[in-house]
Amino acid sequence: MIFTKRQLENYAEVLIWGLGAERARRFKPYDTVVVRVNIDSLPLAEVVHRRLIERRLNVVFRMLPPPGIEKDFYVRSDKAQRQFISPGEKELYASCHGLIALNAPASLTHLKDVDPGRIGEAAIAKKSLRRIWDRREEQGHFSWTLCTYPTGELAANAGLSLKAYAAQVAKACLIDEKDPVAKWRQIYRDCQGIKSWLKSLDIDIVRVETGNMDLEIKLGERRRFQGISGANIPSFEVFTSPDWRGTRGTYYANLPSYRNGNIVQGVKLEFKEGKAVGISAARGEEFVKKTLATDAGARQLGEFSLTDVRFSRIDKFMADTLFDENFGGEHGNCHVAMGASYSDTFDGDPARLGEAAKKKLGFNDSSVHWDIINTEDKRVTARLKSGRTIAVYEKGKFQY
Repeated sequence: MIFTKRQLENYAEVLIWGLGAERARRFKPYDTVVVRVNIDSLPLAEVVHRRLIERRLNVVFRMLPPPGIEKDFYVRSDKAQRQFISPGEKELYASCHGLIALNAPASLTHLKDVDPGRIGEAAIAKKSLRRIWDRREEQGHFSWTLCTYPTGELAANAGLSLKAYAAQVAKACLIDEKDPVAKWRQIYRDCQGIKSWLKSLDIDIVRVETGNMDLEIKLGERRRFQGISGANIPSFEVFTSPDWRGTRGTYYANLPSYRNGNIVQGVKLEFKEGKAVGISAARGEEFVKKTLATDAGARQLGEFSLTDVRFSRIDKFMADTLFDENFGGEHGNCHVAMGASYSDTFDGDPARLGEAAKKKLGFNDSSVHWDIINTEDKRVTARLKSGRTIAVYEKGKFQY
């Protein structure tokens, strides 16, 4: 047993809290929630399902394909099959009210020999489905959260025993606490002050400097910072989606990243006029280049994020972006996402933000959203619209 009964109960309660934490409209009886799982997460899925049913919510249970079936699909399908949308999918996306995703991968490398272009074709085809959920979320009709259930595959790739890996998950998600939901609510409140402070500064340009990178990011008009919203468990990051057109300089990801069966290390991106014009990596460089060629927006910035060490208890590499992008450790972390922006970082009603307005404001559009992470000691300064420059993040902490 990876988790005790109490830990599983606590994990489920935290996820259900996360599902509703920033939801504009409360769940009503008989609203529909999709529970999407890998088979290894069934011990947690059973508890989550039970808790949702007890709350009088309707549950659509979805099992993700195991590694062999997923690989066969990408290797043996033709383009028309990769672009196929199952009957009823659009109707489900248009009518459901929530998603809880329980990730428990049995393999991280089964797609390593698959052409990224094939995976990209399927992702582009499903972009229309994602937009339905994005729009419903903007209107307050949909919310989501996700988590990781420990597997031997994750532990092995992180260089940890399964017991040590599960302990890190429990620590990060606060499920050993007597009242974990109360702890999450406190972190949520504490983060509000940081987000309000950042907003009050009226930032024009953010500059991130380490020994290996020097990156400038234009925040853009009508932006706000988001974070610790319940959408990810755990989540300690404070992030925004900047104006991609104002990105310049060098970004370096020192933490490894697993994506579509590939591991990449030492990714370096050179930005000019908002686009990654120079792409290199110590490992997996060809995969990085192909992924960032998926569509026109894949080479452009969709997110900029910082994690404060006072929030995050994560201090080990986890071979899982959900945890690695929230890494605390000694220096905290920053990460950028290549690809799609988050419309909820618009300082206004996202439901009124159409595609033309998003484009005008520099919100990036892509079928890709890939977080790449830097955990080096860093200094982050902000050039304010007043012309003044101040430090906003040093030694892993916001200077709030």
